[in-house]
Amino acid sequence: MRTETRPTPDRRRRRIDALMVVLALAGAAWLTGGLWIGPNHRALTVNASDQALFEWMLAYASATIRHGFNPFWTNLMNAPGGVNLAVNTAVTVLGWVLAPVTLLLGPSVSFTVALTFGIAATPVAWYLLLSRSVVRSPWAALVGGLFCGFAPGLVSHANAHVNFASGYLVPLIVWRIMRLARPGHAVRGGVILGVLCAIQYSLGAETLFFTGLGSAVFLGLWLLAGHRETRAHVAAFAKGAGVTALAALALLAYPLWMQFVGPDSYHGTGFDQVTHSEDLLAYGSFPRRSLAGTLGLSGRLAPNATEENSFFGVPGLLVLIGAAVLALRPTADRARRSLAWAVAGSALLFAVLSLGPALKFDGRRTDYLLPYAALMHVPLFDSALPGRIALIVTALGGVLLALGLDRLPEVRHPRLVAAALALGLLPILPMPLLTMDRSPVPHFISSGRWQDYVRPGQTLIPAPLPSDWLPDGQRWQTAALASDGTSFRIPCGFFLGPDTDGRGRIGPQPLWMETTLSVAALTGDRPVAVTPVMQAEARAELRYWGGSVVVLPDGGYGNRWSHRHDLLLKLLTELFGAPSRVDDVWLWRVS
Repeated sequence: MRTETRPTPDRRRRRIDALMVVLALAGAAWLTGGLWIGPNHRALTVNASDQALFEWMLAYASATIRHGFNPFWTNLMNAPGGVNLAVNTAVTVLGWVLAPVTLLLGPSVSFTVALTFGIAATPVAWYLLLSRSVVRSPWAALVGGLFCGFAPGLVSHANAHVNFASGYLVPLIVWRIMRLARPGHAVRGGVILGVLCAIQYSLGAETLFFTGLGSAVFLGLWLLAGHRETRAHVAAFAKGAGVTALAALALLAYPLWMQFVGPDSYHGTGFDQVTHSEDLLAYGSFPRRSLAGTLGLSGRLAPNATEENSFFGVPGLLVLIGAAVLALRPTADRARRSLAWAVAGSALLFAVLSLGPALKFDGRRTDYLLPYAALMHVPLFDSALPGRIALIVTALGGVLLALGLDRLPEVRHPRLVAAALALGLLPILPMPLLTMDRSPVPHFISSGRWQDYVRPGQTLIPAPLPSDWLPDGQRWQTAALASDGTSFRIPCGFFLGPDTDGRGRIGPQPLWMETTLSVAALTGDRPVAVTPVMQAEARAELRYWGGSVVVLPDGGYGNRWSHRHDLLLKLLTELFGAPSRVDDVWLWRVS
């Protein structure tokens, strides 16, 4: 007779650890599968411009290794000036790590790897924090981790926002903050935390700001809720925090100087903070890329499809409220109850702040001022988008979910409650990201033929000019950077920089030629007749940009301007005369 041995607690935990990794990888593959079909000729349908931007950033980071370029400033875009990369999300450290992938397989593959890894690693990191430091049940930690990584806000930002999709350092930073209070480990813990903060700054300064803000509010409410610390713990925390600040500043002194006072730095944000606030009804609405959304039940209350930062749906919202009720039930363990109170209180506070400076209700602005109105001009807050504060609520909601499920065995019908929780979360089950084919980079660029007409460092002028709406010309430069690291300059581009008042805006102040070509490409409108004055203005702008050639590709697919190639060819011919046919592009030499 064979006897069966029960697995030890350590073996059970390792099995659940492995299951968590498998689920996270499966979920990430489910979301990004449309890109993996063919990374070099596929693009995200929603927010393809940001994909082009991050591909450029990854290619440029690899070029900083090979050619010693400044990671925080480039003169390759926005000719004849340049671009301050410290005020943009340059993901430099990520680009350095992925440089071998970028150089061997191309920036599109590197982007797909970065996005997929970020989506998969984020729930795993939250699971490790929850299972090792917060809850006793690894199953509760698994559900909480999956929620933190695959909640609607994270899926929404997975549409090319690599910075927000890569949230795997946030739980590690929170964990190290909590460990600062251990006496005798202040220096080592502070240095580790400082390095993590520096890396997270590279991945996304806004996420680092939200992490610090969320941690500070949570710690304050935790103390108010009854958590007690000894004098030794407080002293250790203060010392560790000081070491953290010194370590982070030592690593970030130059990028911080560049961001706040360097050339082409700016203050505030170029986005309307009321527009980019959460609608009061958004918390109970369904996101577009969810099971409910595909059935036509999405709320459409976000400014765009990448900013559905809350969107839990009414059933999901009730699940989170139910989890909070479970976690806050009276218990003999005062420490756990004070923790639950602090998490719930922080989530409620940040939910209010995410509503922005003025209340929006069902898509309409109202005149009711909210607490964020007192913060919107405070440094750092003035550069943040309040709607994204709902991402803090999402993380805290995942922690609350884990805390509530951890107490599930104490209720009368645990299986029934668990089934109700699962049904409540089912409508926001994420659906794959939408993707599309995109036209390849012209062979004129990818083959290096451009070097016969433009020496490295000179300016090539793509038509239409690169912008957030028309990013293809910037993708040409990305391809050149990733091939041998040498590249031409381009005017304009998709980046953040200052406007005439020193506030943030996308791209440079538009000139006549950029505006004219962009309008023709996007809408089909063009001047009724090209006059000598227009021709002179266009040539003056070419001289200002230092242009060597104007290049128009044959069009293609997946581009906003592809169906207006003939219109652009006719307009450019009227401006600059008959072009030359070189490889697969039309080319005008600039004298």
